[in-house]
Amino acid sequence: MTAQPHPWIAVVRLDDIGETGRHVELEASEATRAALARPAGVDAVERAVGSFDLARRGRDGLRVTGAVRASVRQTCVVSLEPLVNKIDEPVDVEFVPAPRVGGGDIETEVVLTHAADEREPLVDGSVDLGALATEFLILGVDPYPRKTGAAFQAPRASADPTAHPFAALEALKQKGTVKK
Repeated sequence: MTAQPHPWIAVVRLDDIGETGRHVELEASEATRAALARPAGVDAVERAVGSFDLARRGRDGLRVTGAVRASVRQTCVVSLEPLVNKIDEPVDVEFVPAPRVGGGDIETEVVLTHAADEREPLVDGSVDLGALATEFLILGVDPYPRKTGAAFQAPRASADPTAHPFAALEALKQKGTVKK
């Protein structure tokens, strides 16, 4: 089974970023937004944009800051009515070269420290800003969307003591057809 490529692709090579950095604006096309809806767990992605500032970190590192903004259509968990939620997720991620493991005759041991755990690896000297934007868009989705003013109202209990889900079983038990 082959992995499906993610729908929003915008690869930037580290070599294409000068000493002064680079600003990148992304806007998802209609087809990309439609493809993003399923992994994001929403009914539709009406708008999705990413605004990123890329800055070199030393010779081989990269820091990406900015924001992902989107409008997503979801279904209210209380009323089941459609609603639109806004997403505004800040982005601040540092990328470092991927460690080489087992290159040639010398085995390399990779030791992760707390600071290294907070970094992402550069893949082939590049970063996919579309994948990064997708990740932050999904992080910003409200898992339990609720329309303003929507409140759950529990059904009222019946005054009739025989009107409950197990009333039929109770009747069978009284007849003696159900074994204890």
